[in-house]
Amino acid sequence: MSVLLLKSDAVLPAGGHWALSRALLSKRKPKSLHQHDFYELIWVQNGKLRHHLEDRHEDLLEGSLLFVQPQHIHALQGRGEEAMAVSVSFSADLIASLLSRHPELNGRFFWANAPRPIRVLRDSRQMADLNRAAMLMERQSASSLAAEAFLLPLLSSLMAEQVPLPSEAPDWLMRACNAAKEPAIFRDGAAGFVRVTGRAHAHVSRTARHFLGQSPSEYINEIRMQHAARMLTGSGDSLAEIAADCGIPNLSHFHRLFLSYHKMTPAQFRRQFQTNAIQPA
Repeated sequence: MSVLLLKSDAVLPAGGHWALSRALLSKRKPKSLHQHDFYELIWVQNGKLRHHLEDRHEDLLEGSLLFVQPQHIHALQGRGEEAMAVSVSFSADLIASLLSRHPELNGRFFWANAPRPIRVLRDSRQMADLNRAAMLMERQSASSLAAEAFLLPLLSSLMAEQVPLPSEAPDWLMRACNAAKEPAIFRDGAAGFVRVTGRAHAHVSRTARHFLGQSPSEYINEIRMQHAARMLTGSGDSLAEIAADCGIPNLSHFHRLFLSYHKMTPAQFRRQFQTNAIQPA
């Protein structure tokens, strides 16, 4: 299949740093792939898309985001009726500037050393936030300030929640890892994690060990202990209240888990790290 090269001066406005477009995608298989000299964020707004790469294709559902770099070669195809994608193109200068000021982005998203676009998943609430941000962006000029006001909250959110999974990891595992950050899920332990996947427990356990190096229970307990640490330093709740909020009503079990993950007891952790920045003593 041939490869077309799209140039930024044909896509971005003169002197501008970004351009946004929406499109209903044809169901016809693309006759060619393409690449470009700019960066592109694409998300599936509605329906199902097929993402063609040089060596494979993958189907993308609503909520899928792609971070496309200039060296990536790909094409999109609609699958079914009303398949819609949203694309935001960014100048190479803007993306380089972001990395120079935020080095923690190195190796992630637009800045990953990846042979194909990095793919992440957003739930319905997160997609609503993304679309609101895109609508606000459209009302502004194609300035770097408007681009950063759109990109930085998204990147910050993804950095906070992203689980480093290889590209071959199944979508359902990625969704479960993202969902596991929610108290309504981690309070139910491994059962909550498995419930989100819609798969059998044994299959989820094998897949989690393969891609995460942990069982569902180990993965959830790590999230619970991170939550407990935040509660210990950011609230005045009792240890029993914090343990219950983590979904661990047995206080002895909570102590053992916390000590295992943080190498100190909950009380020691609170004494060492809790500081009142509002009314310091």
